[in-house]
Amino acid sequence: MLQDKLVRFLMGQKEWKRSGGKDHVIVAHHPNSLLDARNNLGSAILVLADFGRYPVELANVNKDIIAPYRHLVGTIPRAKSPSYNERPTLVYFQGAIYRKDGGAIRQELYYLLKDEKDVHFAFGSIGGNGINQASHGMSQSKFCLNIAGDTPSSNRLFDAIVSHCVPVIISDEIELPFEDVLDYSDFSIFVRASDAIKKGFLLNLLHSIKCEEWTKMWEILKDITHHFEYQYPSQPGDAVNMIWQDVAHKLSSVKSDLHRKNRYWRSQLLVKTD
Repeated sequence: MLQDKLVRFLMGQKEWKRSGGKDHVIVAHHPNSLLDARNNLGSAILVLADFGRYPVELANVNKDIIAPYRHLVGTIPRAKSPSYNERPTLVYFQGAIYRKDGGAIRQELYYLLKDEKDVHFAFGSIGGNGINQASHGMSQSKFCLNIAGDTPSSNRLFDAIVSHCVPVIISDEIELPFEDVLDYSDFSIFVRASDAIKKGFLLNLLHSIKCEEWTKMWEILKDITHHFEYQYPSQPGDAVNMIWQDVAHKLSSVKSDLHRKNRYWRSQLLVKTD
């Protein structure tokens, strides 16, 4: 009922009618946000975590903004970030293992990796001491797996970033925040799902990345961590500031399109009155 009231209120406003909502910004970050209203509000710029539960005609990278999840683990201070040799675990993953749809790959990877040396792959949750365990585990690991779950992305990627644990992204449909500014391949490893489930492929790939190459990615992670911090008041370059920059960029394109469409409104009005 509340969502229905919201839709009727918005669509009744002259500001909405002026552009059909195209110059409005709606934060619908959680994948289930505005579940009933979203079909009516898709003309607006949506701030989303990913497009996993949206049809392409409703949400897409050309129109909308991908914003990071808020990380759950604490940010490691730059000066205290463990180096390559101070991280004894090669690969870390802790989270829900049995997922549906695109997340079924987690189960396959679990059976491939659970008994491998220097690999931590275990079930975990944010309950109890889960966040503290993940924070310690990521800070002691060279690589942290970000595997598709019920949706293409999760807060786990951003936990890895603030832990300066090189993310290994196994999620073919993922859309990433601020990718017009950041080249994730500078500080992350991308692996296709079809390759990741080949026996030996993932570990061979990660073992091939030696200290020097890993350290370059680690240094970049320390440089870009602030882009994923939500702060109030916002600071230059933090997540809030980066989102507003994206909004300004999207609105500029929207306004340009609207202005083009308005070029002949006076002459069209005259034709109608004649």
